[in-house]
Amino acid sequence: MFTKILIANRGEIACRVIRTARAMGIATVAVYSDADAGALHVAMADEAVRLGPPPAAQSYLLADAIVAACKATGAQAVHPGYGFLSERTSFAAALEAAGIAFIGPPALAIAAMGDKIESKKLARAAGVSVVPGFVGEIADADHAVTIAAEIGYPVMMKASAGGGGKGMRLAFSEAELREGYQSVRNEALASFGDDRLFIEKFVTSPRHIEIQLIGDKQGNLLYLNERECSVQRRHQKVIEEAPSPFLTPDQRRAMGEQAVMLARAVGYYSAGTVEFIVSGATGEFYFLEMNTRLQVEHPVTEMTTGLDLVELMIRVAAGEALPLTQEQVRLDGWSVESRVYAEDPYRGFLPSIGRLTTLRQPREDATTRIDTGVIEGSEISIHYDPLIAKLITHGATREAAIDAQVDAIDAYVIRGLGHNLDFLSAVMQHPRFRAGELTTGFIAEEYPDGFHGAPLMDETLGWLIAAAATIHMRLAARAGAIDGKLIGHGPEWGDRWAVMLDGTRHDVRAIEAGEFTSVEWDGGALRVESAWSPGDPLFTAEIDGSAVSVAVERVGIGYRLTARGGKHMARVLTPRAADLQVHMIVRPAPDTSRLLLSPMPGLLTGVRVGVGDKVEAGQPVAVVEAMKMENILRAPRAATVKALRAAAGASVAADEVLIEFD
Repeated sequence: MFTKILIANRGEIACRVIRTARAMGIATVAVYSDADAGALHVAMADEAVRLGPPPAAQSYLLADAIVAACKATGAQAVHPGYGFLSERTSFAAALEAAGIAFIGPPALAIAAMGDKIESKKLARAAGVSVVPGFVGEIADADHAVTIAAEIGYPVMMKASAGGGGKGMRLAFSEAELREGYQSVRNEALASFGDDRLFIEKFVTSPRHIEIQLIGDKQGNLLYLNERECSVQRRHQKVIEEAPSPFLTPDQRRAMGEQAVMLARAVGYYSAGTVEFIVSGATGEFYFLEMNTRLQVEHPVTEMTTGLDLVELMIRVAAGEALPLTQEQVRLDGWSVESRVYAEDPYRGFLPSIGRLTTLRQPREDATTRIDTGVIEGSEISIHYDPLIAKLITHGATREAAIDAQVDAIDAYVIRGLGHNLDFLSAVMQHPRFRAGELTTGFIAEEYPDGFHGAPLMDETLGWLIAAAATIHMRLAARAGAIDGKLIGHGPEWGDRWAVMLDGTRHDVRAIEAGEFTSVEWDGGALRVESAWSPGDPLFTAEIDGSAVSVAVERVGIGYRLTARGGKHMARVLTPRAADLQVHMIVRPAPDTSRLLLSPMPGLLTGVRVGVGDKVEAGQPVAVVEAMKMENILRAPRAATVKALRAAAGASVAADEVLIEFD
């Protein structure tokens, strides 16, 4: 067994590997860029080696620098995590040449499966079901149009060396295909250094289901059941679960056996995943790709099988045989994983960067697990994926695992940047999601006009009113106890209040009664037991026997309360003040209708219009790149370009004016 390994990655996956290595008694070496000098994975490892500046191409993608770090520290093996160099044949070969073990599959298997075009040819030869499409290189946009016409729209363009949702576009027409073709090539080149594309038929009512594999060097290959990853946004997985609510035992066996067949055809060992697209209408499944690495969503498999995939990968790399047979692979209960991203779902899921000024995470226990690479004070950088954490829950049933997700999300507090916690909670509560009626179009279909918060349920309304009243009473009591206040200038104290929640008035009587607070309102009476004190960003309580968590943020004289997937503004006033506030004048928001604002911080890679040009509504006018994704900005309406406020190549901030229209 190895005594020291290097983790050629960053963030939560580096921390995840370090935890397992430490439990196995193996010393660890971290690598880092200048942007990650103070990162959690660097602090957790026994040693750390600097690679270079923040851009991945100058740090985490430098295979030679990582080999040199192994030699300098005496690391005998490298775990690549996922992304970066994890599926680079040249990296695995470089390690082998240096006498360093690669904790992953053989280089030949990476080469065979890493090229999406060649992998489909191999899958077809191995007898695996493959999606109809063009398996070959595409010369240019005209060639792509010809191919799409033969296959039939809709079609999906994909980067041959792609993964992680990068370098993919769905096209329903020739116009959409031509418009997206160059963007896909640009994203592919920026993310993978390879701009080759392929095109395949888009399966309607598609479900994304994948089979986890593990194999050893002795020829043993097992499938560890399936994961469903159908809830996606821009082809990036958002929520995953194991098992799938759709598959039958017979389908699971058939897909598992095909995955093993394909892996055997390329001499595979270590952890890997075979991804399938499954028709929700017919149940037919087709091979998509094989990921020759650990997947982001591997924890749900671990939670339902009781296996540690990272430990198995390390043991396989050291030459050990798998400790179980296919018959011994178990399926225990249900597990759900949600990806907590630094993005703003209220603004079209735009990436958010900045410092985590506040980070309060749910408590980990037998049913709740958090894989993260950040701590309070960490920086989410424009250079890397905006993942904050993976929240994984387990339950005896799917409903129990989902309910645990909702409760755990409520127990999160993140401040300093945008995040998608509200959206994740809303999905978990969505009737269609809870029914398991999923497709890869779920988000687009259920939120066609964007996300505006989860619907406010009656029970949640009562909790928010009770929380607002209790919070305000305790703040008022503290303020009233402060010395030095002038008589008549302190808060009015009493048991009658008007809770203004999202502009609606609720008259409340709130009384502190020893160990609990009694809150009576127009919807009933609630008993609130809480140890909350002023300054705590999370209000936790037992409200009529239910455990409740509400994030609290002071905004002016009011409070922003977040719970159950929604943000709500609350003000607690005396009845007299509430009567008078109807006479207050509200200033209108500034008019920005003639401006094109950058929706996110990033690099302005292109401006497609000039001063004096006439544009039509929806016409592409600029391109902003952030997190390696190209975002095409369009004219909001027919107009004439009056001024260009930023030039191509400029770094722009969120809401920065790019173009002014006349």
